[in-house]
Amino acid sequence: MKILVLCTGNSCRSQMAEAFLKSYDKTIEVHSAGTEPSSQVHPLAIQVMAEVGIDISQNKPKNVEQFVNQDFDYLLSVCDDANLNCPVFEGTVENRWHIGFNDPAMAKGTEEEVLNAFRSIRNEINEGFSGFFKSIKGDSNGCSSCCGCS
Repeated sequence: MKILVLCTGNSCRSQMAEAFLKSYDKTIEVHSAGTEPSSQVHPLAIQVMAEVGIDISQNKPKNVEQFVNQDFDYLLSVCDDANLNCPVFEGTVENRWHIGFNDPAMAKGTEEEVLNAFRSIRNEINEGFSGFFKSIKGDSNGCSSCCGCS
């Protein structure tokens, strides 16, 4: 199975989603990319993922253009901008899903409030992608959505 997680900057949400999917099943091929990739993975995304034992410190944002000619079983957009502005893929995409999350990089407040926003989005991504993963693996107790309800 081959999955591409798409976002705008590929610095927070898509990086976390890619890492969670890889943690669920080491046999699936997962990539993430952005339509307008940032220069680096957001330091707070790295920090909050480390808190749950997942290291994304060596990850780099990638441009979706490098994946355009590849075939994917799933193309998953995690932000509204990527969902609305998805590039045209020349390769085969069997399933396109949108599992949207707020951008934690846009959080305002004290350092602790911003860090808590990253933690909250991390937890939402884990819940949403765990539900998605269970649904595609047939372990969703009848649930056919990716909402994380199972």
